[in-house]
Amino acid sequence: MKPIYRIFRRFALSPTFTIVALLTLALSIGANTAIFSVMNGVLIKPLPYPDPEALVGVWHLAPGVKSITGKVNFSAGMYFTYRDENRTFQEIGLFSGGGASVTGLAEPEQVLVTLVTYGVLQALGVQPVLGRWFSQADDAPGSEETVILTYDYWQRRFGADRSIVGRTINVDSRPRQIIGVMPRGFRVVNIPSDLILPQRIDRSRVLMGDFSFRGIARLKPGVSLQEANADVSRMLPIWLEAWPMVAGMDRSIFRTARFEPSLQPLKDDVVGDVGNVLRVLMGTIGMVLLIACANVANLLLVRAQGRQQELATRAALGASWMRIAREMLTESVTIGMLGGALGVALAYAGLKLLISIGPQTLPRLDEISIDSLVLAFTLGVSLISGLLFGVIPVLKYAGPRLAESLRSGGRTLSHGRERHRARNTLVVVQVASALVLLIGAGLMIRTFQALRNIEPGFTNPEEIQILRISIPQAQVREPERVMRMENEMLDKLAAIPGVTSVAFASSAPMEGFNSNDLVFAEDKQYAAGEIPPIRRFRHITPRYFETIGTPLIAGRYFTWTDIYETRRVAIVSENTAKEMWGSVSSALGKRIRQVTAGPWREIVGVVGNVYDNGVHEKAPTFVYWPAMVDMFYLDPVRVTRGGSFQIRTTRAGTESFLAEARQAIWSVNANLPVFRVRTLKEIYDTSMARTSFTLVMLGIAGAMALVLGLVGLYGVISYSVSQRTREVGIRMALGAQTSGLIRAFVGQGLMLAAIGIVVGLGAAAALSRLMRSFLFNTSPLDLVTYAAVAMALVFVAVLASYIPARRVTAVNPVDALRAD
Repeated sequence: MKPIYRIFRRFALSPTFTIVALLTLALSIGANTAIFSVMNGVLIKPLPYPDPEALVGVWHLAPGVKSITGKVNFSAGMYFTYRDENRTFQEIGLFSGGGASVTGLAEPEQVLVTLVTYGVLQALGVQPVLGRWFSQADDAPGSEETVILTYDYWQRRFGADRSIVGRTINVDSRPRQIIGVMPRGFRVVNIPSDLILPQRIDRSRVLMGDFSFRGIARLKPGVSLQEANADVSRMLPIWLEAWPMVAGMDRSIFRTARFEPSLQPLKDDVVGDVGNVLRVLMGTIGMVLLIACANVANLLLVRAQGRQQELATRAALGASWMRIAREMLTESVTIGMLGGALGVALAYAGLKLLISIGPQTLPRLDEISIDSLVLAFTLGVSLISGLLFGVIPVLKYAGPRLAESLRSGGRTLSHGRERHRARNTLVVVQVASALVLLIGAGLMIRTFQALRNIEPGFTNPEEIQILRISIPQAQVREPERVMRMENEMLDKLAAIPGVTSVAFASSAPMEGFNSNDLVFAEDKQYAAGEIPPIRRFRHITPRYFETIGTPLIAGRYFTWTDIYETRRVAIVSENTAKEMWGSVSSALGKRIRQVTAGPWREIVGVVGNVYDNGVHEKAPTFVYWPAMVDMFYLDPVRVTRGGSFQIRTTRAGTESFLAEARQAIWSVNANLPVFRVRTLKEIYDTSMARTSFTLVMLGIAGAMALVLGLVGLYGVISYSVSQRTREVGIRMALGAQTSGLIRAFVGQGLMLAAIGIVVGLGAAAALSRLMRSFLFNTSPLDLVTYAAVAMALVFVAVLASYIPARRVTAVNPVDALRAD
């Protein structure tokens, strides 16, 4: 206990050193702990299902379809084929997300639902806290309608009533019996939901196509992912011949697509590509810790140099250099551990902030916490940090030649270049590391600016209010009556004071709820099996483009006459027109259709491109159909039952306006929930969330690095100046000019900064290429960013050098001559 007591007593005698060292370490270790907590919750922790390694997401590739660059979802035909024919799956199912209205409890409410076939809950293996899973009977069309509640919905709407099983609620105007409640935190993969419904698919009506589902499977014990992929390869030809085609379509289209299996661990489905972002952030925060260690090492070097005579005297009195080295390392490790303890406290607070500013697309947010693994990580980082910054002063001042220092001490002790080499090297490391982090932050700033400069295809999104509704078929059956009801709602919304334009569509820009399918052109010849490009569909009413601000480039908009007479018309985006016919004007009058057996529809207008996937991705090619059409997917008349109102008003987002808008909708149909209430600006900002999050985190890391680098450089120059106070006094007494002395000290700081900048530029050029996937219209070797960061560090170096130089040259020469 005595050595520890002496260490704490020594800390108390040097409060400034202790506070600065602890705060430096606490901030950097706390930042590392917070980021590692996120990585642990998102990437490292196993999924919250039994034996999660056996769970796989069922995906496919279609290399024969040029317009598909990613993975292809699951189809109902694939599900039934794989369920019947597989040799490797213990359970398999398909699922999808959506919404539904719940009525009869209180105010009409729209809730999030997950629809699952038999096999999904069985594959996940999480037992309900009340009741049971869906059975195969629940999946069968025509059987009694059932529903499972999620834990939060059960708590919120039913007060955790344990007698809830067996009761009935109205979902989409149909009574459903509650058969179970899932445990807290349960969700199907990464789909948030309030209710879980059976995904009823009539096997007798399944056709080839409709890849709108996601698949999940549990592998049999001992089966590898490679074996499961091989099994799916075996079943794909069976699926290809097993199901009837949509009338007018040729089976050769699916053969040409050349479907391949692409099964992957379910964790990859949940996490997506966010792992790359977190790894980059972990690396940057790790560099901040390296800079902090260099700072504390410099502080310890100064402290050890001040104790040199004491250490030499102890060595002369018989203390071994090993004992002195052990004591110095114990002191540095103690500082590291104390800094780590404070860091955990800061991380706890910082983690809440980190989660709050994290993008909503960041998965597993509710699983992020400071657990035993995070504490073990912090302990390890604290120990390694203490050894890292402690070993340098030990090697320099506690070596076997320690006793020689006693003979070299005194008032005339030389402070040559050798004496400062270690501390100067640490400063160079700090400057180089800070430059790398600042360049990373600068590249993200340039990317953010580039994204903001993209015209997204709509204007003033903060003035566009989005309100979603869904009119169930069980409530209003006739398509034209649905359209009349939506038209009346539009008229009521348009009459609200402050509204300048309003429209209805299957979805707003960037909102999701997209449909994609093949589009055939009448004047294009397709060889047998040739697959035309896939286009994105959107069903709209008149004034949609005027409301959101998408420009009309050629032709005309839809009219209400087009809607009610179900005229066979269409509007396409500019990129669709150019890709298919070479120019905008050439597209007008051309005829297209969505399936080979459907009617031809004339293109009456061409509008600007819309960056519907976010401005960081290429604008998709669009086809816009009227909100009510005939013979669409062979339906006699199809109407858009679920969609969103887009309302342009300067009152968007205000409570008073939202109350009036809801009342306008309910004055037409009082049983309709109004949900997903947000402005287009909120949707746009969500699409930028990951870039913003990365920018903020790199900016914080860069700012911390800059401050620590400034402190480190200031400390070295300040100490160097203080050691030369006597020399400065002599030179000033002999007539040296203050400006010349200041230039000499500033030159020393600039030299260190210049070396660090050169080293940092090389490192940044190598490492910034790893950021290529995060950048948009910005080169990893962007000269503007590199030059701006280098100039900023030069300015910081001048500032850090000038202040101590100015202070020492202001001292009276007589006082300076008395200095040691």
